[in-house]
Amino acid sequence: MQINSILLPTDFSDCAAHALSYASSLARKFAARIICVHVIEPVMPTVGYTGLTEPLPIADLSEQLEESAERELPKIGACRECEGLLVEEVIVHGDAAAEIVRVAQERQVDLIVIASHGRTGLGRILFGSTAESVVRHAPCPVLVVKQNETGDEG
Repeated sequence: MQINSILLPTDFSDCAAHALSYASSLARKFAARIICVHVIEPVMPTVGYTGLTEPLPIADLSEQLEESAERELPKIGACRECEGLLVEEVIVHGDAAAEIVRVAQERQVDLIVIASHGRTGLGRILFGSTAESVVRHAPCPVLVVKQNETGDEG
């Protein structure tokens, strides 16, 4: 098996940082590049929220999310774990799972390394599972990196 490129989705969470260690280790082993992708999901106004007299500044919030991603994404490639590795940064907009799969297809990656927040029960029903959807629809193998409740590997 040869791995030339690894897609690493990130939401800048601790779980995503944990997945970075797996992706960087594999990238070193296979001399692969890492494509680090952050998906900015659409911001939807809260239905029925009457606490504000003016409409929610959705455009401002979307712009802030974009600026934050542009500021945070380069930090991943510059971190100690990625030293000496080729890391590409990609920011996309849309549904997280669909965009991760789309980028994987477009870039013809060999592996996706994705963090799982490990939600179960009601949390999983309410928030869905990006990792599960990526596994179901990905065009390549997917390594799901999970942390248990104590923050250790699980």
